[in-house]
Amino acid sequence: MHVFVTGGTGLVGAAVVAELLGNGHAVLALTRSEASAAAAAAAGAEPLHGALDDLDVIRAGARKADGVIHLAFGNDFSTADAVARSVAEETAAITAIGETLIGTGRPFVIVSGTPWVPGRHSVETDPVPTDGPVGGRGRTVTTTLQLAAQGVRTSAVRLPRTVHRDGDGGFAGLLTRIARDSGVAGYPGDGAQRWPAVHALDAAVLFRLALENAPAGTVWHAVADEGDRVSDIATVVGRRLGLPARPVPEEAFGPLGPIFATDQPSSSAHTRAALGWTPRHPSLLADLENIRP
Repeated sequence: MHVFVTGGTGLVGAAVVAELLGNGHAVLALTRSEASAAAAAAAGAEPLHGALDDLDVIRAGARKADGVIHLAFGNDFSTADAVARSVAEETAAITAIGETLIGTGRPFVIVSGTPWVPGRHSVETDPVPTDGPVGGRGRTVTTTLQLAAQGVRTSAVRLPRTVHRDGDGGFAGLLTRIARDSGVAGYPGDGAQRWPAVHALDAAVLFRLALENAPAGTVWHAVADEGDRVSDIATVVGRRLGLPARPVPEEAFGPLGPIFATDQPSSSAHTRAALGWTPRHPSLLADLENIRP
């Protein structure tokens, strides 16, 4: 299959591109810079120069492909306005791809986040949140999955808040960067809230399986660790950096503070059973041992 991938040189995207190429697929990768183009080419993908807001380029990439995996996101969480801009940019790109694929029967795999449900682990049948700092992403995913009724084999792979590799990535990576800047491996509240996690290489396998096999309009959970206590994550981060681990105000985490403070364990039991997905790479707490002081 000839697959158009956005975000193909990021932490998750690079793993997805390698997984696709290693399983006989060809990849057309959207690349924003010369460095990204060089990285994509070195991996064996064909670069397509353009940014996420270059909608004509996005549409052209989708038209050329047998399937699409969308992974790109602005990832600027510095302010609420920055998050809103990233969400709006992503929504426009996903909408453009979806409209291009209507009536083709081609697969379109989009990325989402695992939801949180008070008192229990979230599962694949739970809806994603459509309010809060990144609620717009939930609304876009929900709308895009409905394109199954218009001849697009849509599916959503829900990533946990931490997708990690070599001690970095996701919310745990943000905690690490904040700790380096502040001198404290902090966590909001009492740290008992739980975050699910997955290794990037395991997540990549699930994206491939969804591309190849997922029925239209379906949702999948890329969850390996169902929920690590945030205080345990901060403890490892602090030990690796030689910093104290202790509670800090929720506001220290900017617009993501409310999400950081939320208990959000998640299950992937249905995904494992239905698609035969089996995570095999190190857990989050084990991988954080790779943080360099």
